Amino acid sequence: MTAIRYLSAITAIALATPVPSAVAVEALSTEELISHCAVYESNPEGSDGIFCVRYIQGFIDGAVATDERVTYNVAAEYDRDETYTERAIRTRLGRSLERYGPSFYAEFCLGEPLPLATVVRTIVDDLLDPQRVGGSALARDVVYATLRRAYPCAPEDGG
Repeated sequence: MTAIRYLSAITAIALATPVPSAVAVEALSTEELISHCAVYESNPEGSDGIFCVRYIQGFIDGAVATDERVTYNVAAEYDRDETYTERAIRTRLGRSLERYGPSFYAEFCLGEPLPLATVVRTIVDDLLDPQRVGGSALARDVVYATLRRAYPCAPEDGG
């Protein structure tokens, strides 16, 4: 019986103990990404080179997954009774997604097939160029700007 009381007391204390609120994920600084990517060309298989590649790959994968999901959500929104205008918008969303891929709405289009190493080299070149980095404090801003500049989607041709 004493063990049950002891266990109950421990459980009550554990449940009553406040838990610190969750902390947001800290964004990677441009400076930190540069420190990893600066050695990419000389040692792509080293831990810094791998970190550089995986960050960029994760950024691209995240953008593709998010854009694709948002597009499907918008299309599902229009699946209800829709007006002619809504149907035209939904059709255009679908055509753009098919034509340019799921990163179209992130304003970059990598196309198929494009080796990851090519994209990484392009981003690393920008990271190592102080004029391209400018005052961007966050790595994601530089990566995104490079993808938009180096891999723009073709403008709609009206068809």
